[in-house]
Amino acid sequence: MTRPYIKKLSFTLLDSITDKDPVVQEQVCSALCSLGEARPAETLHACEEYLRQHDKLAHPYRTKILRAMETVLSSHIQELDKDTAGIVILLASSEMTKTKELDCDWQQAASSVLVAVGKQFINQVMEEVLNRFQPGVLPHPSVLHTLASLSVSNAFGMVPFLPSILSTMLPMLGMAKQDALRVVFCCALQHFSESTLEYLANLDQAPDPTVRKDTFAADIFGAYDILFHHWLQSRDAKLRLAVVAALGPMSHLLPNEKLEEQLPKLLPAVLGLYKKHAETFQISKSLGQILEAAVSVGSRTLEVQLDALLVALHAQICVPVESSSPLVMSSQKEVLRCFTVLACCSPDRLLAFLLPRLDTSNERLRVGSLQILRHIINSAAAQMEIKKPFILSSMRLPLLDTNNKVKRAVVQVISAMAHHGYLEQPGGEVMVEYIVQQCALPPEELEKPGLDGEDLASDSVRAISIRTLYLVSTTVDRMNSVLWPYLLEFLTPVRFTAALTPLCRSLVHLALKRQEAGADAFLVQYNLNANLPSPFAMTTRLLVVSSNPYLGDGRGAASLRLLKVMHRNIHPLLGQRWETTMPGLLEYLDEHTEETLSLKEWEEKLLVFLRDTLTVVSDNTWICQLSQEMCKQLPSYNGAPQEKNFLYKCIGTTLGAASNKEVVRKHLRELLETARYQEEAEQEGLACCCGICAIAHLEDTLTQLEDFVRSDMFRKTISIFSIFKDRSEHELEKMKSCLILCYGHVAAQAPCELVLAKVESDILRCMFQCFNTKDPALKLCLVQSLCMVCQAMCSSTQASSFQFSRKAELVTQMMEFIRAEPPDCLRTPIRKKAMLACTYLVNLEPVLEEQAQTDVIHGCLHSVMALPPEPDGEDSTCQEPLYLDTVCALEDLLTSLLQRNMTPQGLQIMVEHLSPWIKSPRGHERARALGLSACLLQFFWEHLHVSTLVPFHNLGLLVGLFAPRCADTWPTTRQEAVGCVYSLLYLQLGYEGFSQDHHDDVAERLLTLKDGLVNPDPTILFHTCHSIAQVIAKRLPSDQLISLLLTMFESLGDPDKNCSRASTVMINCLLKERGNVLLEKVPEIVSVLRAKLRDTQEEHILPAAQHSVYLLASQHCEAVVSSLLGSPLPFDSHTCALWRALAVEPSLTTQVLGLLLEKMSRDVPFKESRTFLLGSTADRVATLLPLSATCALYEVLSAPSSGTVVLELYPQLFVALLLRVSCTVGVQLPRNLQGKERRNTSPAKSARNLDPCSSAVDALQALLLRGGSQDVLRCVELEGGWELLRSSAGHEDGVAQLASSMAKYAGPRLPLVVKALVCTQSSVYEIQRVTSTAFLAELLSSNVVNDLMLLEPLLDNLTARLKDSSASVRRLVLRGLANIASGSPDKVQAHGPQLMTAMVSGLDDGDEPHSLVALEAMVGLARLLDLVEPQDLRVVLLHTTIRIRPFFDSEKVEFRTASIRLFGHLNKACHGDYEDIFLEQVVGGLVPLLLHLRDPQASVASACKFALCMCVPHLECAELAAAFHKYLQEGRSVHFGEFLNSTCKHLMHHFPDLLGRLVSTNLFYFKSSWDDVRAAAPMFTGFLVLHAEPEQKPQVDLEQLIAALQLLLKDPVPGVREKAAETLGRLVKFA
Repeated sequence: MTRPYIKKLSFTLLDSITDKDPVVQEQVCSALCSLGEARPAETLHACEEYLRQHDKLAHPYRTKILRAMETVLSSHIQELDKDTAGIVILLASSEMTKTKELDCDWQQAASSVLVAVGKQFINQVMEEVLNRFQPGVLPHPSVLHTLASLSVSNAFGMVPFLPSILSTMLPMLGMAKQDALRVVFCCALQHFSESTLEYLANLDQAPDPTVRKDTFAADIFGAYDILFHHWLQSRDAKLRLAVVAALGPMSHLLPNEKLEEQLPKLLPAVLGLYKKHAETFQISKSLGQILEAAVSVGSRTLEVQLDALLVALHAQICVPVESSSPLVMSSQKEVLRCFTVLACCSPDRLLAFLLPRLDTSNERLRVGSLQILRHIINSAAAQMEIKKPFILSSMRLPLLDTNNKVKRAVVQVISAMAHHGYLEQPGGEVMVEYIVQQCALPPEELEKPGLDGEDLASDSVRAISIRTLYLVSTTVDRMNSVLWPYLLEFLTPVRFTAALTPLCRSLVHLALKRQEAGADAFLVQYNLNANLPSPFAMTTRLLVVSSNPYLGDGRGAASLRLLKVMHRNIHPLLGQRWETTMPGLLEYLDEHTEETLSLKEWEEKLLVFLRDTLTVVSDNTWICQLSQEMCKQLPSYNGAPQEKNFLYKCIGTTLGAASNKEVVRKHLRELLETARYQEEAEQEGLACCCGICAIAHLEDTLTQLEDFVRSDMFRKTISIFSIFKDRSEHELEKMKSCLILCYGHVAAQAPCELVLAKVESDILRCMFQCFNTKDPALKLCLVQSLCMVCQAMCSSTQASSFQFSRKAELVTQMMEFIRAEPPDCLRTPIRKKAMLACTYLVNLEPVLEEQAQTDVIHGCLHSVMALPPEPDGEDSTCQEPLYLDTVCALEDLLTSLLQRNMTPQGLQIMVEHLSPWIKSPRGHERARALGLSACLLQFFWEHLHVSTLVPFHNLGLLVGLFAPRCADTWPTTRQEAVGCVYSLLYLQLGYEGFSQDHHDDVAERLLTLKDGLVNPDPTILFHTCHSIAQVIAKRLPSDQLISLLLTMFESLGDPDKNCSRASTVMINCLLKERGNVLLEKVPEIVSVLRAKLRDTQEEHILPAAQHSVYLLASQHCEAVVSSLLGSPLPFDSHTCALWRALAVEPSLTTQVLGLLLEKMSRDVPFKESRTFLLGSTADRVATLLPLSATCALYEVLSAPSSGTVVLELYPQLFVALLLRVSCTVGVQLPRNLQGKERRNTSPAKSARNLDPCSSAVDALQALLLRGGSQDVLRCVELEGGWELLRSSAGHEDGVAQLASSMAKYAGPRLPLVVKALVCTQSSVYEIQRVTSTAFLAELLSSNVVNDLMLLEPLLDNLTARLKDSSASVRRLVLRGLANIASGSPDKVQAHGPQLMTAMVSGLDDGDEPHSLVALEAMVGLARLLDLVEPQDLRVVLLHTTIRIRPFFDSEKVEFRTASIRLFGHLNKACHGDYEDIFLEQVVGGLVPLLLHLRDPQASVASACKFALCMCVPHLECAELAAAFHKYLQEGRSVHFGEFLNSTCKHLMHHFPDLLGRLVSTNLFYFKSSWDDVRAAAPMFTGFLVLHAEPEQKPQVDLEQLIAALQLLLKDPVPGVREKAAETLGRLVKFA
């Protein structure tokens, strides 16, 4: 039985090998292999027979079968019997030679089968193959290929056959005429030779250790003769490569004398192939093998051929490489291996050839030569040892090459030299210098790729050089003596600046090594090497480059670390101090990045470090030498302004520490004479230097500045400039700017008491000569220096007694500078500096005249206030700090002036200057003015001193000016305005006699009101303004009220509308709180406001008109309502406002709402009209009067004052509006209104949608909001319920969400609402019955109906509707009855029979196969099952189970989901006697449930998970339950194959008798319409078979199963065919 069964399975699979899908083909092959794993011999027999019987099967499919056979053989060759092996050998031999046409894959597969068998049965395979390898007859190419492969896979078994094979093959070589066959012969000879060499190399393991090289020599030479003399000359490139590939290993087997004899011809011939082939890997590999063979026999021919070899190999290295493929790289390696062979045998000849080629100007030749040189330095170190000087001298010209590729190659050669001791030779320093030069290449070269695009940043010359320098310094110990202290020479030259970071890192490492070796080894002997930088040069250089610490890959930290390590070479006293100070600097750098570091703070830290160092040394000679070196290095930094600026500061610091005044004067004079004044950074640096120096040497510094101005140098410069008139003024201005800056810094830095005596006589005298300049840079320097001078004067303790005679003149000059600035932009800090100077000048004596003060205030305010607002774009980041600094300077100036007149009149003067800006139509100007005002008032209050009680007579005017600004459109202005009012109230208290520390509760309330001004919401804003007015009213003296009101009335016309409204609010509040003196003005004001209602849209006018409407409606309510309802739809904003006015008083509101409800329900809600043909669907068009009443209801209900009445009429309003919503779903506007709706673009019109349903929903929302049901409104909104209510498709869900929210948040209102709604259950409109049923049904899902005693009435009402003519109503009734499970679960048992009867009747509702009522019944049953009494369940259990079973495979996803989930609940609820009966239903449902886990719908799969978990306890199998628990967790994806495998395993272990039933049920799903389910069914079957015991075989109808699987193998879906093939492979279990 076994063999026919395996044969049938195999044949079934083999029939599908021709499937069009590659994946299915692979699965068929995998299934065949599975059969072969279990029954290798039978499977191989079946494959052999199939191939024999299907002689015309296409080659690709035969190939796949042969590949499967090879897989089986590879795994089970040890188990194969001789007979089967013989059959397979004959088949493979036949397949391999069946056609003379070459089909590589097919014949290769057959050959592979023979090779696989040959690993165990080499003699049988050789017997068959040699039968097809007869003397005198050319063999099939595959026979040769097989022999070659056998020699590779089984060298020990194959080599003993080689003598006879070679003797038979040799005559055939001459007979082979086709190039393709010759290629095969060459490949065979190559593999034969390689196998022989392997055999000879492992004779100790070989079966016949007597085999010798001579055994093969004659035959190999005979083959060599034909290959070399005949085939190598072929025009076929593939043949030539095959020949040369064979000649390489064959050369090792040639007799020594024959090899020597052939080399003169062989080597030129192989070299000649380089010119004929682009792909040279085989040529180079073979050449290397030939050269190794020649060297191994001591051939002398190499000497003769050496030049030609070197030329050819050199050309191969220099050839341009178009790709970096592995083959190209391998070819390069083989060529270099050839050079290694030649270097070992002829080093002199090789170097004599190679080194002159380093001098060529050709890039490729030079790069190639350098690559070879590097390789032989590394691979032939012993032979190159005595050649080191010669090689070093040959590198002279390559070092001068500027090509990046050459540079990179040179660096790599130098790296190799370093490792092998070359750099220790004379001339090695040149190589080190070259590496440093490449490290110093500008970093921007990283971004400039070469022409061929190969210069990437990671491989750039600079990057490679940096890595090389560090590696040589740290890993090559023999280089220490070469690099130390030689690398120090490169620290100071400017051209090596870019290399400082790698240099410092290497030097630190070398220095630490020297320290470990001992103090003597570490100390640098400067007298032995004049090129080394002095300690002063090194200190200066490293300190200055550290000022820009993150440049050049972090040179700051590297330089400081080197400085720290070199302390003993700099000064013996510095070690201990630097050990404590240097780590702090390094840690500061680690904590910051280039973006976060403040260069100013960092420079200050370095200067502190320098001062500390100078203090520790305390050696004037050493300090003077350091200062001299610093001055000497200044020209080196002409291209680095930041570093040069810092060096100037270092010079100033060093000179300040020097005690030799002559040296100080000398250096200052030199600095002034040699400075590059045209450079702005240098001007700043020189000025800082002078200032820092003046701290200790003020007299000498001023003397040198004065001497320089009088010197011939200065006058000569001016005279020279006069020759070039175009640039004379500019250059002279630059020099003057620098000198003025110098004076400023001197004044700022020097001791204040000493400066005061020198101001007018020495410092300012020079400045006054330059005030008539127009140069902006000189202006800025003047103003900046004057600021520093004035600040120094004010800081002096003698400033109060100092009379500055030229104060007014300087103030006037500063104002001229300010007025000269462009009014529309802020580009320079001249304004700021000039105002700061004026601030300092104001504080000096004598006092400015009144007109001068006015001019200063006016000019400075206009200069700043009129500036355009700060931009939001990129420019704002750079301008904002300048603007803020300028405003701060203006504040300081104004407060300084106010301090001179601290009276109400003085304050009034300041505010009058600011008043035009406070009322400006431009918001940014108002914001600036209020900010300044707040600052002035705060200053005035803080510095107020009242000696006698005087009235604050202008309080009303000031409060009236600031108070309306509390509602300004600019938030900052609002905040500042409150602050101004707050300060004014406290000023009033101060003038009333209260102390400054007095705390007034009323005034303090203003601070709490500030938060209300943050929110731009007008309601909050004006409410806050009202509160502010209340505070003002409480604290304002009576005599100030009139002036305050008059000022506020003026603000009604304020250009900022918010301020205008705030004025109205505040006026009304003041009138209410403080007096009735203006009561007679109310009619006039109301009249004006009503006129504005008609002409404008200002909000503060509206209340007057609304009040009028209210009075009218109080007397004529019905007429007003009728009139307003006659207004055209949609209502404009004025009409809406008037409707809302009717809700002011409760009794009026009650009448209005009653009238509107009556008019809304009096007429029919819609009329049906047929637009086109009589048979078309009728359109529903809204009637006009109910629509108008609905819109009016919305407006009235929107009024907050209607709340009391709404609470009284809540049930009637709610039910009426809900039913209005239901009967307007899908209803259209009348045609005349549709046109108006489209054309409605007027701003006076309401923005609300006029759609009938939307209008009703809006009104219902307004009702909920006004009736205190905000939570209901919000909840429905969050769930999207309002949109659902408006749509036909989602209306029921929207009603349900509304009911749910009412039950949750408005429970107490439900009894009356339900009572009103029940009365509508008999409505003639079906949609209204549906809506009311949906609402009542949803209420039952909440426990609130039980609490409110509504459960029984609702149950009775809904049960009565089960006979309603509308299926929708019946469906909703079932939903409502099921809702009791969640709303009142404890009541389910009491009403169990009633509920079960209703649900079962729902299952049988109508004759439709997909009745929605039945679906609702299934869902409802699932919810109720767990709660009903067991006896109530028993009545319907089996009937329900049988009734829902057909829905498992329903085409509709909802029915599949509901029925499967209900089945799970039935399992869960089934207990006791019914368990045994129900077990049958569980077994019957197991297969559908498992298979539907692959259902395309996720909800069905989820239901299956639940149902399976509920079913498994009935099976009473712990392992199966554990598997279900592991894999079927909700929310976790199921690995279906793994889960199904585990399930089948447990099923077959515990329920083996179910095999037949499960398989037969699966067969039903082989025809499923869902692809994934159809694929899962055979997979399920396969796993069942996999885990079944063989004795269960009788349960399965194998014929039927195999036939079904055969049909699936033709399924249109590849995945199904794949699973069918996989299952067929598993049926071997029943063999």
